[in-house]
Amino acid sequence: MMRITDTVKHLIIINVIMFIGTMAIGGGQLFYDWFAMHFPKNETFQPWQIITHMFMHGGLMHIGFNMFALWMFGTPVEQFLGGKKFLFLYISAGLGAVALQLGYYYFDFYSAAQGIADLNMSSELVNQIVSIDASDGDFLKGEILHRQMLPILAEFNFDPSLISSNNFSALFNMNAIARSTMVGASGCIMGILVAFGMMNPDARLMMIFLPIPIKAKYFIPGIIILDLISAFSGQSFFSPSNTAYMAHVGGALTGFLIMWYWKKSQFNKNRWDL
Repeated sequence: MMRITDTVKHLIIINVIMFIGTMAIGGGQLFYDWFAMHFPKNETFQPWQIITHMFMHGGLMHIGFNMFALWMFGTPVEQFLGGKKFLFLYISAGLGAVALQLGYYYFDFYSAAQGIADLNMSSELVNQIVSIDASDGDFLKGEILHRQMLPILAEFNFDPSLISSNNFSALFNMNAIARSTMVGASGCIMGILVAFGMMNPDARLMMIFLPIPIKAKYFIPGIIILDLISAFSGQSFFSPSNTAYMAHVGGALTGFLIMWYWKKSQFNKNRWDL
């Protein structure tokens, strides 16, 4: 059995502690409000969430799969890079993941905002509408948003009859994006997975749902391509439908750029060839 390295071990411990805290304190919601990554237009957003969301998870399967992948791929990568470089790569991949995912959300948010441009709503009114909690369990409902909008519109002396169905659909989409959250180490682990693949391109990998060994140099780009397709089509292949697919891509891209730079500038003496 592969011996776990120190940094990987400490990262797993931090993730497990945060998961236990999420489950044990505040009914599962308090830690999410504090530490999950919220869209910056959400009133719950705090700057530290850019880091803390990497150590949050949404369920046993989520944390179990991520920690297994961290142990399996992180251990050989840390053995090769050393603890400091490994941690830099891990956190950088997480930051790259959140940056690309937020950029994707912002693009969708401002695209939806074009659908209410003709209403000439003030930014304060729009912000209050997109901050409404229109959730019913795990789902957002238009009737809840509409009901809670009415007193806000009255406060701003805005005539509700001016809002067409297309306008309302745009507001609903903006609200859904503004209420979105990100949790998980997947972006970090995608960066580590790419590093593993660049170090061991001929290593054979396979998925639980597709038990066919495939070389890492084909397997890992294939996973990234599937994430891109899922992000733009809404079609989920192997991940839950609420997965932040662009975060996976951002983590993978960051991992590739860092490893490419290190290989180019520092590892030539080791004859590390891609």
